[in-house]
Amino acid sequence: MHVTHLSLTDYRNYATAEIDLSAGATLLVGRNGQGKTNLVEAIGYLSTLGSHRVSSDQALIRAGAEAAIIRARLQHAGRELLVEVQLNRGAANRAQVNRSPIKTRELPRYCHSVLFAPEDLALVRGEPGVRRRFLDELLVQQTPRLAGVMSDYDRVLRQRNTLLKSARSSGLREAQLSTLEIWDERLVTLGSEIIDERSALVAELAEPLRVAYRGIVDADHGPALVPLLSIDGRESADVPVVSEIPAIPTADRFRAALANQRRAELDRGVTLAGPHRDDVLLELNGLPAKGYASHGESWSFALALKLASAELLRRDSAGGDPVLILDDVFAELDRRRRESLAAAITGYEQVLITAAVLEDVPDALAERVVHIHRGEIVDGPRDE
Repeated sequence: MHVTHLSLTDYRNYATAEIDLSAGATLLVGRNGQGKTNLVEAIGYLSTLGSHRVSSDQALIRAGAEAAIIRARLQHAGRELLVEVQLNRGAANRAQVNRSPIKTRELPRYCHSVLFAPEDLALVRGEPGVRRRFLDELLVQQTPRLAGVMSDYDRVLRQRNTLLKSARSSGLREAQLSTLEIWDERLVTLGSEIIDERSALVAELAEPLRVAYRGIVDADHGPALVPLLSIDGRESADVPVVSEIPAIPTADRFRAALANQRRAELDRGVTLAGPHRDDVLLELNGLPAKGYASHGESWSFALALKLASAELLRRDSAGGDPVLILDDVFAELDRRRRESLAAAITGYEQVLITAAVLEDVPDALAERVVHIHRGEIVDGPRDE
């Protein structure tokens, strides 16, 4: 799959923007703050329903506007598809495919992309929520129906937490306890599916991760991913790793964890076990990457994770390759790693790259250069 045309209305710094794209590599060049990242961020939004830079859609709507529109024309195997999303300030977002309305959460079914940016260093050094989001975004691209499962889980979790807070403030009543048990079962049903899907994905990523990391650094540092499941009492790397997955079904372990945590949950007014509290331990040579890996190793690990996810989407998707997006990546790499990265992404149907300096990017990835200047898109160099 590749994007043949991108159109933006009132998105970030663009009142309007139109850009034709083609298969192969396209390099977007411009000084910082000109708007090049906004273009690739918009494509990433169609795949993940989120930005890699901000947590709220509101920041994506141009100042003074009530809505922003992202519209992209996609092509795969000779077929074209028009996908659109409207981000609204005061109402729910809306989406269309070929001018027919769809649920917004169904957009990732049609557009696949993998974006790597400097912010992704947080995959290694950041909080657990960053790693959960990485896994969940990839899962939704692989299996779009899981977006609904995750949304339902979040809703049930909020309602259960509200009940726990109410019980804490008013003193536990029998009616509240029986209601809590009803929410427990719904939480277990939805949460167990998320836990199992994430665990399967972590296992799937293992080999592509090793291959990608070795390709970037030209060395085998043994990158590995280890699930840390709160239902098993593992929320940090300090708890010893269990060598084998417990034979007890996930749902039964989840129920047992909730029962064991009942008093603590009532005291604190929050749910203390479930996929919302899980993490993934990233290891290099058997040691936690967070805290032990150098800056270069951390950067390579995060990049390898994204390349591994692109490989899984390429392997499993009927829509062909995901669009591979590298946002301001090459400035962080030395010459050897730049060349290694260029070699690793050879063969992807479409690669979009942003850079502040043209010379930072290997010639092999500069098949087409588009210059961005003060929110304007031009195909040739722009006089400053």
